[in-house]
Amino acid sequence: MNLSIYGTELSSRLLIGSALYPSPEVMKNAVQASGSEVITLSLKRQNPNAKGGEQIWQHIQSLGLKLLPNSAGCKSADEVYTLAQMSRELFQTNWFKLEVIGDDYTLQPDPIELLKSAEQLLKAGFKVLPYCTDDLVLCQRLYDLGCEVIMPWASPIGTGKGLMNPYNLETIRLRLPQATLIIDAGIGKPSDACLAMEMGFDGVLLNSAIALADNPVLMASAFAQAISAGENAYVAGVMPMRQTAHPSTPTLDTPFWHQN
Repeated sequence: MNLSIYGTELSSRLLIGSALYPSPEVMKNAVQASGSEVITLSLKRQNPNAKGGEQIWQHIQSLGLKLLPNSAGCKSADEVYTLAQMSRELFQTNWFKLEVIGDDYTLQPDPIELLKSAEQLLKAGFKVLPYCTDDLVLCQRLYDLGCEVIMPWASPIGTGKGLMNPYNLETIRLRLPQATLIIDAGIGKPSDACLAMEMGFDGVLLNSAIALADNPVLMASAFAQAISAGENAYVAGVMPMRQTAHPSTPTLDTPFWHQN
């Protein structure tokens, strides 16, 4: 099955970032190895008109992927709105990854500014993909506003701690069955991504776990395989947990021989 983002069908369920790689060439090779069809980028870093951004932008353009501009570093709805308008004009897309940071230490989103910003952007015709915490109520409010895609974190950005609160994430999946849910931030290793997909999440967005690996290209391939494995496991249906042991070979009607 494909991943659907605001009506766009994608064969890959991995969305990938373009920052922190050792070089633009490594970034390009890792993205290709991941099989991702969506790449995130920041206007502040990839602006073709900005010094130092041209080479990275050229590599991103050559990949021919769906662009997902973000508002990394923004702290208010007004700041986000200005950046979003600039990104739409520059990158020619209505897709926008909404980030409104409320705490500099944890990079936790500001829920009040996030909701305000999401409403502004939706009214302006953007297809908003908000980055948020694993707060059920906040995710529900974002969905009610019209965000078809919601991206709760697994753990704080760049920590690599994995799924710190599986209960919250499972609850969000259960309570928002119609929403497209993508894990964003905190994934550290392929098994984290696999676990998220086994929970029924629709995709995973990550950057640091690939870019900061000793071999980003190989790690990108590993994540692609893990996400595919997790999705297949979810579709296949994971066996229920049991309190007691059950033999894999039943003894009913099995003949027994006893030595005297």
